[in-house]
Amino acid sequence: MSEKPIGIAVLGLGNVGTEVVRIIEESAADLEARIGAPLQLRGVGVRRVAKDRGVPVDLLTEDIEQLVSRDDVDIVVELMGPVEPARKAIMAALEQGKSVVTANKALMAQSTGELAQAAEKARVDLYFEAAVAGAIPVIRPLTQSLAGDSVVRVAGIVNGTTNYILSAMNDTGASYESALADASALGYAEADPTADVEGYDAAAKAAILASIAFHTRVTADDVYREGITKVSAEDFASAKALGCNIKLLAICERLVSGKGKQRVSARVYPALVPLDHPLASVNGAFNAVVVEAEAAGRLMFYGQGAGGAPTASAVMGDVVMAARNRVQGGRGPRESKYAKLPVASIGAIPTRYYVNMNVKDQPGVLSAVAAEFSRHEVSIAEVRQEGMTDAEGEPCGARIVVVTHQATDAALSETVEALADLDVVQKINSVLRMEGATS
Repeated sequence: MSEKPIGIAVLGLGNVGTEVVRIIEESAADLEARIGAPLQLRGVGVRRVAKDRGVPVDLLTEDIEQLVSRDDVDIVVELMGPVEPARKAIMAALEQGKSVVTANKALMAQSTGELAQAAEKARVDLYFEAAVAGAIPVIRPLTQSLAGDSVVRVAGIVNGTTNYILSAMNDTGASYESALADASALGYAEADPTADVEGYDAAAKAAILASIAFHTRVTADDVYREGITKVSAEDFASAKALGCNIKLLAICERLVSGKGKQRVSARVYPALVPLDHPLASVNGAFNAVVVEAEAAGRLMFYGQGAGGAPTASAVMGDVVMAARNRVQGGRGPRESKYAKLPVASIGAIPTRYYVNMNVKDQPGVLSAVAAEFSRHEVSIAEVRQEGMTDAEGEPCGARIVVVTHQATDAALSETVEALADLDVVQKINSVLRMEGATS
């Protein structure tokens, strides 16, 4: 067993950083046995040095640049976010030959190429398992376990806040606003929940997953994104009638045309999911990712996608791998971008749709609505119609729910625009996609 310790610098002492420091200290003997050398905490970078941080004050420093440049630091664990100053600190560490472990999804979705090139030049490791789904191992299975297979599709629930909100709406019939308020009160939602509820967090994770699964650099800007703020209690009632649940999905897919041309699709949006699909029953703040590969078939990864301890578990897995490589003189998987596939626009993506609209209650309405779908070559699979009443109980029109067969986003968008112009259509309430169902 090596006598020389592996020096660790931790940047950030929030929930995850605190757990990482605790594990390094309390599991020192086990970690040494697994790695072949002891881990030694050299310092913790913080915004403000104080005695009440739960770490010996002599280990705390506000000078991040000095900490990552120390000769006795071998691995830098970045847990401070956001993109800056984290990017600057990670680049400095890599350029000085330090391996890096990070949980920074926004940074990895934006700067994977730059960071991977720096790691390659310095011949060190860059690990980021915790950047996608907390404790759930997804990155390593894609880069190692499935390295000899061809991944076709990765789809998952990768944001615990939105899944908690949608689960509450499904279970209780609550409005979006009410469910968000409950999530905030319980600590599941940030004071500013925009990154979660508008899909930015999930889009960053989708970019990372697509890049790895399809050996192509995909950034967050390449990911089509819709949030959950327009999903209503009425949508959930309709979903239940159709045998579905509604989930915010991150979907990464390899598309192959009839001529064999390959493209990548990466998208995030709320979608109706059939109750017999494995993602439909993932509730609360839990995450799940389903990977489909040509030889392996369907694999599902499920667990806690956030929180200090679960995320620290994934971080420490990366730390152990990077430390082993230091001891043994090896390196982990490098960035794989050989495929260089183009990213398909959302307009070219075929899927099924749910369209909910208010219409006038008069003869010929259904035929007029159906004619617009037909004119834009969108095939209807199912139609539901129900009467509507006002506050006094008087009839005030009807509600129509249309479920389509597979159609492109472009065709469906043109159809919805045409429907909105019809005199018999009072309002398009919502348009949601359906995933996991046959066409």
